[in-house]
Amino acid sequence: MSGNGRVAVVTGGTQGIGRKTAETLATRGYRVAIIDLRDPAETVRTIEDHGCDAMGYTGNIAQESVIEHFAEQVFHRLGRADVLVNNAGISLISPAEDTAAAEFRRVLEVNLVAPFLLAKTFGARMLEARSGSIINVASVAGLFGIADRAAYNASKHGLIGLTRTLAAEWGGRGIRVNAVCPGWVKTEMDHADQASGSYTDADIVGRVPMARFAYPGDIAQAIAFLADDEQSGFINGHALSIDGGWAADGSWESLRLGKR
Repeated sequence: MSGNGRVAVVTGGTQGIGRKTAETLATRGYRVAIIDLRDPAETVRTIEDHGCDAMGYTGNIAQESVIEHFAEQVFHRLGRADVLVNNAGISLISPAEDTAAAEFRRVLEVNLVAPFLLAKTFGARMLEARSGSIINVASVAGLFGIADRAAYNASKHGLIGLTRTLAAEWGGRGIRVNAVCPGWVKTEMDHADQASGSYTDADIVGRVPMARFAYPGDIAQAIAFLADDEQSGFINGHALSIDGGWAADGSWESLRLGKR
């Protein structure tokens, strides 16, 4: 029970990586606070059915006033925040020349500005306690470019930069800040993106040396590792790839597939 009653805050906890992360942290003994645009009642109920403590909050993390009120509720009910998982995010598949400024800004607001505001708000209390772990869910798209995703790639590159900067600023005051960089994960977001016809399962499986998508649990376990001071207490400012070898493999497709 690595959480031992500590409190983990998870954004985007109604589905996919966020939901699996909230459930995983709960089973490890954390009390969990979840915020999402959709009511996270189902995730909260699942956690409580397993005898764990959870609270849900519905709101738009792109609004600073929502973040502030959510934080007030977390500290009122649970009394503390030891872990922050900035998971909530949106995608946008669009050629750069066709991407409107408003669309670009919306992606940055949700994927980069909101994590900064959440880290600032919850980090202030962590700094007072001189203890905390913040994990930002970035992407392999934060490590290299992928066509037709200018806004998304820029937001995830920025999130890794934010991670390293906060790690440098706050590491000496007890707060570790790290990122995870998932490859393609089989989630509701993937289903929605594939519906546009821009890629198929075969495109992803063919690119990944381990020949499969990631599962939400693959990412959740890595987040739980980075949340735990006993397991990862000297890891700070790191961007951990969880991509089945995607970022490591520079082979052309026939060479990669020929090694399977």
